This record gives sequence, C-alpha cells and structure tokens, in this order.
Amino acid sequence: MATSESRRSFMGFAFGTVAAVGGAFSLVAMKKTWDPLPSVKAAGVTTVDLSGMKEGELRTIEWRKKPIFILKKDADMAKDSKRDVVVGDVAYTVVIGLCTHLGCIPAYAPSEKLFKCACHGGEFDTSGKNVFGPPPRPLDIPPFRIEGTKLVLGEEGPEYKKMMEEA
Repeated sequence: MATSESRRSFMGFAFGTVAAVGGAFSLVAMKKTWDPLPSVKAAGVTTVDLSGMKEGELRTIEWRKKPIFILKKDADMAKDSKRDVVVGDVAYTVVIGLCTHLGCIPAYAPSEKLFKCACHGGEFDTSGKNVFGPPPRPLDIPPFRIEGTKLVLGEEGPEYKKMMEEA
C-alpha cells in the first residue's frame, strides 16, 4: 500500500507535469499572436521595375506608408560605391524620402542635383548624403533585394546586407 507521503509526491509530480505542458502551450499560443499575419507580411513588400526609367529620372513610390525615392543616376552624378544600388551596369539611389532631421519630405531639385528639405534647409546629394544644414545623417536606405531589373523593397537581399556592412 502506498503511503500518504508517496501519494503527495506523485500528485505533486503530476501537477507539475500538467502545469509545464500547459505553460508550453500558452507560450506557443502567445508567440503566434505576436507573429504578423501573412497578409501583413505581403503588404510589406513592394516590387518596382526599373527597366523603363530614363537617366536622371526620379521616381517616388510608397512603401509602408513612407515615400521612397528611386533616382537613376546619369553620367554627371557622382557615384557612391557604398550607397548606390547597382542593377546591371546602372547606378541608382534608393532612399527613404524622409529628412533625418525632423522627418519632412525633401524635394528634388534636378538643376542643382540636390534633395532639399524646406523645413530647416537641409540638403542631400544625389546619393542621399547630407551635405548642408541640420540633418545628422544621410537619408535612410530601405531593405531591398534585386531580382533581374526589379527592385524588391522590404526584403534584405545580399546587395543590401553588403551595403549595410560597408556603411
């Protein structure tokens, strides 16, 4: 016959096991609620075909409610091996179009080859580097990958990872 002490020990073990299994299921359920839905993940990716752009053309698109500037560089624009997105043999500037000072949207002045922020006079060159005014750093580069002549925003490809390592 089992003693009352061994029954209590068995009951404690059984209770502990049930609690541990329940805790594990609770953690898995909580993690699933934190993961973004597939529809949200899909909304975070935008594909842009660069093949139709002309030299010197600026295209502005929206990605995750932010303006993205894509500038196809021409021969007169300075190349920046650390910030240029190279597709084939063509260099592009791909940046989030929000001033790094206070988040205003700079305008592109093609005659001066500058992005100018009207709020406090900040200026960025055609590579997105801050060259004048209060902006503390260059325009941010969104995560991207290159797929042929297409730019896929929202995914970190090898080109983006290499660019971030060199920055």
